[in-house]
Formats: sequence, structure tokens, C-alpha cells
Amino acid sequence: MNAQKMKRFTSTHSIWLVLVVMVVFTTLMNPRFLSVDNLHNILMTEAVIGILAAGVMWCILARGIDLSLGSVVALVSVVSASFVQVFDYAGKLFPNLPDLPIGVGIAAGIAVGTLIGLINGLLVAYTKIPPFIATLGTQLIARSLAQLYTNAYPVPTLKPEFKALGQGRFLGVPNIVWFMILILAISGFMLTQTRFGKNIYAIGGNEQAARVAGINVEKNLIKVYTWSCFCAAVGGVLLAARAGSGNSSYGLNYELDAIAAVTVGGTSHSGGICRMSGVIAGILILGVLKNAMIFIGINPYVQQAIKGAIIIGAVVFDMRKNAKRA
Repeated sequence: MNAQKMKRFTSTHSIWLVLVVMVVFTTLMNPRFLSVDNLHNILMTEAVIGILAAGVMWCILARGIDLSLGSVVALVSVVSASFVQVFDYAGKLFPNLPDLPIGVGIAAGIAVGTLIGLINGLLVAYTKIPPFIATLGTQLIARSLAQLYTNAYPVPTLKPEFKALGQGRFLGVPNIVWFMILILAISGFMLTQTRFGKNIYAIGGNEQAARVAGINVEKNLIKVYTWSCFCAAVGGVLLAARAGSGNSSYGLNYELDAIAAVTVGGTSHSGGICRMSGVIAGILILGVLKNAMIFIGINPYVQQAIKGAIIIGAVVFDMRKNAKRA
């Protein structure tokens, strides 16, 4: 009986055991890895990716994908930044623009990002085109809009109170990390404690059965993709605040890192399987992996290959595990 409990525990928490092994191994290789500053650096670096993961996990749970997230981050960063520039600087470029509170810039950026999510949801739900194609299209459109909006120039000189969102600290922990924790907590609550979460599990498991059970699949898919891009919009605002500027080049491959974190965390691309604890572990594993490879001194070009191999391995493991259940 004890052996069975141990086997069940190991199977359930295997992703966390992998994380512990990675941390121990890296610490043995370089004791500075466990310093407070380095741990803060890992969390700050992965905060925006973690926020994106809290959104895209819903798309994957519903047997879809969202490739537009990185471009949404870029577009939101330049839109929000353009409204929160220091007035003496911005007034020279836009003489008729009043000095606005930072809330206007934050709301404008999040509204733009959320609108793209709504468009994604409508395309997936009602045109029936594959989510890969729909969000690939909006990815290109959003990146183009960011470049057109700024003529590919950065949007600098932002107000100090806006930059404090991404650069400040509360109780010694970077603000941007607190925002990641908040978004993950909200996403986890929706996943486990709301009818919406149960509906998405059902849709991902068997869409036709979900329809028979009376679930409005289209309405729920719109919510999924809107939430996904809302998370990306929050990430875009925070990235602009942390960097002190908006830039149309932000967010390159961010969607891939977020998808990788969710995949490594055990969310099945076959739909219907997702655990919030696994997603959090996946975010931390990729963050520790990136940081550890730098500490150990692995060639940057090799680092990408290692990340790719881990993602492929996670998907193969997921497919084999689901095949055994079937």
C-alpha cells in the first residue's frame, strides 16, 4: 500500500521533482544560483511569460492554440507607452495631447489587446478555421499595427509612476512578480472553482459531448481567447513599465515560451487535461533552465536546441501517457 501511495505521489508530482533536481544540480555546479538576487532575477525574467502562460493554457485546454500573444505584447506596450510619456516630452510631439493619468494608458493598452483576443475568439468560434491559422493571422496583423503606430521607433521617456509598476518592489519582491502571482491565482480560481472552467474541460475533452450537455461552445471559446489576449495585454503593459519604453519589437517568441511552459507543465494538446500546479511548475522549470544554462556556461546557440528538445520530449511523454489512459 505504501508503495502504491509513493507511486501515485511520484506520478502526480513528478514535474515538481524534476524542478527540485534541476535546482539541486545547478546549485552544486554553481552555489551562487540560489542567491536571493538570482532567484528574483529568474522570477522577474519569467514574470511576463508566466502571465502569458496563464492565458494560453486555456486555449490548449480547449484543444486550441494562441500564436498572437507576443505581437499583442508589442502592440500593447507601444499603445500604453504613448499615453504615459512625460508630458514635457510628449507635448512636443503631440501638442494637442493633454497630460493624462497613467490609468488612461493602462486602460487603452489592455483594451486594444483584449479586442484582439475577442477577434481571435470570434474567428475560431464562428468561422471554424483552425486556431493555429486564426491566431497566426492576428499575430502578423498586431505586429504590423505596432510598427505602423510607432514607425518602428521606440516610445521612450515614460512617467515614473508608470515605470514603478514594472520596476518597483513590494515587501522586497518585484511588483511584476506580484502581478504574475495575481494573474495565475485568478486563472487557477476560474479553472477550478467556476462553471466556465468546467465547461472548458468538457469542450477540450469532447466538444460534441459538451454540446449535447448544453454547453454553448462558441460563447466559451470566445471567452477563452479573450482571456488569453487580456493576459498578454497585462504582460505588454508591465513589460513597457519594466523597460521604461514601448517597442514594436517586444514579445518576439514570447508565445512560444508560454506554450512551452504550459506543455512542460502537463497541459495536454489533445485537450481536456490541465493542472494549475503543473503550469506553475512548467513556468519555473523553463525559468530555472534558462538561468542554469547561463550559470553553467552553455553556448547560447546550444541553449535553444536544449529548450527545443525538452519541449519535444514533454509532448512525446504527454502523448504516451494519454495513450495508456485510452
